Amino acid sequence: MNTLLKQTLTASVLSTMLASAAFAAPTETPPDFVKRVADGLITRLKADHAKLQNNPALVKTIIRQNLDPYVDSQAFTRIVLGTYANNQYTNAAQRAQFEKNFREVIIENYGSAFAKYTNESYTMRPFRSSNSKNPVVTLDFLHNGEKIPVSFQLADKGDQWKVRNINVSGIDLGLQFRNQFAATVQRNGGDINKAIATFKPDADSAVSKK
Repeated sequence: MNTLLKQTLTASVLSTMLASAAFAAPTETPPDFVKRVADGLITRLKADHAKLQNNPALVKTIIRQNLDPYVDSQAFTRIVLGTYANNQYTNAAQRAQFEKNFREVIIENYGSAFAKYTNESYTMRPFRSSNSKNPVVTLDFLHNGEKIPVSFQLADKGDQWKVRNINVSGIDLGLQFRNQFAATVQRNGGDINKAIATFKPDADSAVSKK
């Protein structure tokens, strides 16, 4: 798989996962919601492509304006924490700190991939999700004839859709980061606070597991 494309897509989907909540129109179908978010991001990347490589602040702005509003960040945090999301292991303050640290690391380490965007396009697979509460919409991103499937698992929040997990080329990112965090806890002798402070998610490793 093209390394640059993987990096760009990984940054895109991870950034999509890491943010505060906002509203999506309740009348949207899951495919319409995902298409609106994807098209908004691609349009912005095309418009600002010449400015991105030497402007990290603009990259962060694009993430926050075009991706952040559509994420169930609490659900993603709980997926990555796994059993450590239980009150037995962490309290609300620790979970909030984990969410903050995780988001910043992803934005800092992988936001630069947006600067390398080279007009990738996508097609949407027919929507056949049987899970009305957590439907899955899959896009096939295309680059030089190579197809990379990215599946968005959504959450029905009552009056809006949000993204709660991502699967890239058959790799569940939430699960991969959960395994990485569990390993970090072990390396820190079970000290949750140290694990939260030092956790460095490795997206390249996550999408290379297959």
